[in-house]
Amino acid sequence: MNAKEYIELLTSTGQYHFTTEDACRAIESNAGAVRAQLRRMKSRGLIAEPVRSFHVIVPSEYRRLGCPPAEYFIDQLMDFLAEPYYICLLTAAEKYGAAHHRPQQFQVMVQKNRKSISCGSIFIKFIARKSIIDMPVLNRNTPRGVIRCATPEVTVLELMGYPNHSGGLSNAAAAALDLADNLSPEKLLAAASKSPLSWAQRLGYIYDVFGKDSISNFLLKYIRENASSYIPLRRAASIKGSGRSNRWKVLINCEVELEE
Repeated sequence: MNAKEYIELLTSTGQYHFTTEDACRAIESNAGAVRAQLRRMKSRGLIAEPVRSFHVIVPSEYRRLGCPPAEYFIDQLMDFLAEPYYICLLTAAEKYGAAHHRPQQFQVMVQKNRKSISCGSIFIKFIARKSIIDMPVLNRNTPRGVIRCATPEVTVLELMGYPNHSGGLSNAAAAALDLADNLSPEKLLAAASKSPLSWAQRLGYIYDVFGKDSISNFLLKYIRENASSYIPLRRAASIKGSGRSNRWKVLINCEVELEE
């Protein structure tokens, strides 16, 4: 069996990923020769290598991208890397129907900092959060299996916590507002209890301002019981001359502007 025959065998059984070690075991040749065959397959665009020794088969409809969509292989890749993960922020929001600004990168939450991955035209951005194993996730179906995705409740809180990864606070707020009708208040409180309090303060303020009263009123009791200090609406901006929301203990140091 050569590399081309091996790849055809995998696709015939519905498998679209393999490791260099897998290929070396299956192809009757020495390791150096197998790697040379794989390099030739890669140069022809038949396979891609998102990380060293982990390969994905590129179906013909994705050859122009040089890689299949990230959701087709992210679960298998993270298993190969032996790291917990879930899809997050704007990528997760899109999965739940948020209509604002299709993300230009595939966003993945991990426990520790990891370099981004470029695979052809596909870009995977990793964001670090130590407590990810405590966060609830949902399994979402893809054409190649399932991926782990932050729940809507975790997603809206993280949008408030990582606005710099979400196109800025206004864009993060727009996505969070899109998801408001998908939220369970009880699950939102459970996720808030495992997250920085400032995230819930910002989220409650934004839902209050934009009329999502059923959620904001539910959050308000939690904030009143737990918040003892004011936090800036925009963390990186000056608070000089800021207005105040005594209700949410938020310093209003920026405007949240939604696109029409």
